[in-house]
Amino acid sequence: MRIALFSDSFLPVIDGVGRVVVQYANSLAKRGHEVYVICPQTNTGFRGGLPYELVDYVGTAIPSVSQYRAGVPLLDANFRNREQMLTFDIIHAHSPGSTGLEAVRQAARRNVPLVGTFHSKYYDDIKKVTRSEALASLGALYVAQFYRNCTEVWTVSLNAAATLRDYGYNGTLRLMPNGTDLVDIDPADEAAAVREFSLPDAPTLLYTGQLNFKKNLRRVFESCAALSADSIEYTLVLAGQGPDEKALRKLADTLGIAGNVVFTGHVSDARLLHGLYRHARLFVFPSLYDTSGLVVREAAVMETPSVVVQDTAPAEVVTDGVNGFVCEDTTEALTDVLRRALSQPERTRAMGIEARRTIPLPWDTVIDRAVVQYRALIDERKM
Repeated sequence: MRIALFSDSFLPVIDGVGRVVVQYANSLAKRGHEVYVICPQTNTGFRGGLPYELVDYVGTAIPSVSQYRAGVPLLDANFRNREQMLTFDIIHAHSPGSTGLEAVRQAARRNVPLVGTFHSKYYDDIKKVTRSEALASLGALYVAQFYRNCTEVWTVSLNAAATLRDYGYNGTLRLMPNGTDLVDIDPADEAAAVREFSLPDAPTLLYTGQLNFKKNLRRVFESCAALSADSIEYTLVLAGQGPDEKALRKLADTLGIAGNVVFTGHVSDARLLHGLYRHARLFVFPSLYDTSGLVVREAAVMETPSVVVQDTAPAEVVTDGVNGFVCEDTTEALTDVLRRALSQPERTRAMGIEARRTIPLPWDTVIDRAVVQYRALIDERKM
């Protein structure tokens, strides 16, 4: 099959959506499919060795989130000339932004099926940037309309499906969760991570992802301050980058926990990231925003249990007290879990072992399901 993946986020930006699209591109190409990735241009450096074709258009930084790019594909003559020479059997849009609109246009022009995956809570994103509920509501209506233009809509969790319904989409939805790579645990990775980031000899609480208050990080910091007030030893490691890093550093100072917090920056070395997951006593992910538990699955691969908030997407794969912790969205509830995880290392480790057994979903399983559905949609269009 000739498969085009359209996304507003891709390498070298490594947010959740970008990472998923990278996995789709690599996995589909390894299965012998002809894969094209259409995205805004972020880096014009050397691109040799990619198993897929990158077809990007001129993108400019978005002022409030400068790590992302946006643009208008139709205004890029080079992009237009390239895409007109290509043939696609199916198009898969991973975002409803400018790239998503181009996916709708090209699917209609080529008369091929268009799959749309709903990944993110766009209402929350728009409201954070514009500080306007009215504009966020209009954005949600636009998102719902975008997915009505798709042949089929996939959601990465039940929580994501409910969110899209709240936006006004009432069509058929197919659950297509994200997977994770099943890798062996290597003690050398953990040792390397401890050295690389000069981690102190104290139990580690880990967060990975965007450094953004929408991830409920203020709750994490307040809970850690409560631990410090009780003289409980810990180190909070935040692996990632984002628009609120400076504010988070200031918050750590204000709460008096700066000496317990390590900011690693973006970790691009997969083995170092595996080492951080393995070294952590607990993966702390109380996000109310995320529509997928991708990082919870990654932590589970390294036998590290997670704490998540009840009735969220990450909580869909966690059974409280069995393969992780589920708590209410309060500082008191999260602090209680952190205390238990730190004071009961053997029980927490047993949860981590069960997490590895029950939570990871192999990417091979996900991509195999996607390929079957791609073929079905293509065959249906030909009838």
